[in-house]
Amino acid sequence: MKPNRVKQALREGKFQLGVNFGQFRSPEIARLFAAAGFHWAFLDTEHGGFDLETVQDICRVANLVGLCPLVRVADLQYALVARALDCGAQGVIFPRVESPELLATAVSWARFPPEGVRGYGLMAVHIGYEKASFSEIIRHHNDSTMVVLQIETKRAVEARRELLAVPGLDAVMVGPADLSISLGVPGEFLHPKVVEAIEQVREACLEAGVAPGIQTRSADLAAFWKARGMRFVGCGSEAGMLHERACQIAAELL
Repeated sequence: MKPNRVKQALREGKFQLGVNFGQFRSPEIARLFAAAGFHWAFLDTEHGGFDLETVQDICRVANLVGLCPLVRVADLQYALVARALDCGAQGVIFPRVESPELLATAVSWARFPPEGVRGYGLMAVHIGYEKASFSEIIRHHNDSTMVVLQIETKRAVEARRELLAVPGLDAVMVGPADLSISLGVPGEFLHPKVVEAIEQVREACLEAGVAPGIQTRSADLAAFWKARGMRFVGCGSEAGMLHERACQIAAELL
């Protein structure tokens, strides 16, 4: 059974680069991202159109090529979390979280007993057909599964310390789009209000021993936040990258 290299790297204080993946249903894109050097990708079942079969196909390819697949669930519901993990995700991202109590419950869904309440439905395919006991498989998955909290609203920023006090969190991924809207400056990602709020989250993460991170829409914004101590940074999306490069080529040749 393979360790979660992204989780290990974040524990060691290393920078890990990821990407949003939620529009194009080809598992080949996972191979492309891995070859490009990305460490992780999150399959977006909150805003994207992926069903479970697509999630499973992409997760299996991503796991084979060394790209850590995470799934952003559409809502904090047990069935969404457990099935995403059973499809091969190495972790889950919880969106729009504001309640520490609900977050604690959701974290328990991602862990097998005694650490949580996740139901056991794993088969040989989930561990690469290795020989292992239930106890070994449970211990491995509890140790390797990532839980990522999204902070996306003014209320969540204000409750950041209470949220980050919930045990079992590995990283935070700030959602600047919804956060900027919540702060009254939609789309102004470098507005002082937005930057200040994100920096407050970063500092709270460092105090709590949780890797600070953010999803960004451009390499410039990703570099901006990498330079300011974010370690779990997503940059762009597969659809956005294709469109951006297509526009560049067309502008050069037409």
